[in-house]
Amino acid sequence: MQPKILKYILDIQSIIQEIETIKAKTNNNFHSFQSDIILQRAIERDLEIIGEAIRKMIEIDADLKISSAKNIIGLRNIISHAYDSVEPEMIWGIIQNNIPVLAKEIEIIKSNK
Repeated sequence: MQPKILKYILDIQSIIQEIETIKAKTNNNFHSFQSDIILQRAIERDLEIIGEAIRKMIEIDADLKISSAKNIIGLRNIISHAYDSVEPEMIWGIIQNNIPVLAKEIEIIKSNK
């Protein structure tokens, strides 16, 4: 595995752990998340970092199997450039439904390279 790809994988895994910590801090409760703007912004930043890492990984190896790569990169762009359209419900859905899938795919990539 190229060292840069491994670096991005480790970054993504670290960020996913941060997201899990934030979910635990809210007792995995949307209303607690929604009422805490600092936690919302932290998750948004985490998702930006994941999007940028995925973008860079794909540039290095376009054959990487990340099922939602385009959506992840697109989300990064939305958070960065269309921040006023980001809703807590959307972010919550992503961390509940999409992040666990990404975590599994990243682990598979890491173990196969």
